[in-house]
Amino acid sequence: MANYIPTREDAFKLLTKYTKTEHLIKHALAVEATMAHFAELFNEDVEKWRVIGLIHDLDFDQWPEQHCDMTKKILEEEGWPEDYIRAVLAHGYGLRTDIEPKENVEKVIYTIDELTGLISATALMRPSKSILDLEAKSVKKKLKQKSFAAGVNREVIENGAKMLGMDLNDVITETINGMRNVAEELGLKGEL
Repeated sequence: MANYIPTREDAFKLLTKYTKTEHLIKHALAVEATMAHFAELFNEDVEKWRVIGLIHDLDFDQWPEQHCDMTKKILEEEGWPEDYIRAVLAHGYGLRTDIEPKENVEKVIYTIDELTGLISATALMRPSKSILDLEAKSVKKKLKQKSFAAGVNREVIENGAKMLGMDLNDVITETINGMRNVAEELGLKGEL
């Protein structure tokens, strides 16, 4: 078990064991696809980033008040590698954990977790109901509109872009590009 490297299949089994709510599964798929996309951009381990994205909210459906704490417990019991657990916990930095994002994988999941939600909401408001014709400027407009998708933490998105040393527009564009890869699964293919 010491050299256990979780696969995407392992992650999906675990996700669906603890997560039953459709929108949370769609969110996990959005984060997974975006993490894979950023891993390719940064020339990092795509499979590892994909797995981390898929299970980052593992505990949220059943234990929202213990978010991150229960995920840590579950992953430790399952024998997951420490760096995977740390990356998952880093997405809650300043909100649920004190694990500051240091590695690229940690910085990206911290940044795009909230952003995928904002992008999904923005796409669904479009006449096409599609992410395929969505551009960063539309998302940026909604980012400034605090009443829109009010649960989205804008500060996390902006801080994350700074952590990554990337322009916010580029972060939004690349997140959209990642999510487009699973547009159909997310219900964001729309009527194009």
